[in-house]
Amino acid sequence: MNKRENAILELLSKHGRLEVASLAQMLAVSQVTMRKDLDMLERRGVIRREHGYAVFGGADDVNNRLAIHYEEKRKIAREAAKLVGHGETVMIENGSCCTLLAEAIAENAQDVTIVTNSAFIASYIRRIQGAQVVLLGGDFQNEAQVMVGPVLRICAEQFHVNKLFVGVDGFNEKYGFMADNHLRVQAVRDMAAQADQVIVLTESEKFGRQSVVRLNLGEKITTVVTDSEIDAASQTALARAHIGVIRV
Repeated sequence: MNKRENAILELLSKHGRLEVASLAQMLAVSQVTMRKDLDMLERRGVIRREHGYAVFGGADDVNNRLAIHYEEKRKIAREAAKLVGHGETVMIENGSCCTLLAEAIAENAQDVTIVTNSAFIASYIRRIQGAQVVLLGGDFQNEAQVMVGPVLRICAEQFHVNKLFVGVDGFNEKYGFMADNHLRVQAVRDMAAQADQVIVLTESEKFGRQSVVRLNLGEKITTVVTDSEIDAASQTALARAHIGVIRV
């Protein structure tokens, strides 16, 4: 995906819906060029067109979120994959960075088993020969393609792992890491209860962003893997919480 397509997706993810003419003006291209870009993005299923407007495909759809900052997320995922040892069983929660982590692990073919509540992840890596996935059951959230609820908790309790990898929607110094959906936050808590440590994968832009539900994982979070643009204040807050930071 080229820089202009990434810029289009970032604008649409922020505003939800924009006129084609406005998008062309914002990115200093002709409307003809903009329409060609939007046609390409629509064919990929990450946006849709309606009567002179472009509309973001949906913030809960992991496929759409994957398209934003893809290269940045892939670097984070590949760095996080280095934390997984040969023959290990790990838990991976739903999310775009986590999806690319699962892909990196499967491609490394190190006999790693992935336990996940994400049907999207299971489907995304299904064609990789080295992929070994245990999909936890639960109530299915259709757009996010993720399992949540009390059945998920019962399924997760059958496992014990050293590492759980999770994504987040926000972070601030007072409340720590946060996410937008309370049911998925509870799923993270239920999975974290079966893990020795939790490792957060996120782009630096999530730091300082306000979200809705606190993860409240206490000392379980040991490490954050993010990009080099993380701000100094957030790094200081993480250090105070004894959370290590790996920057890529």
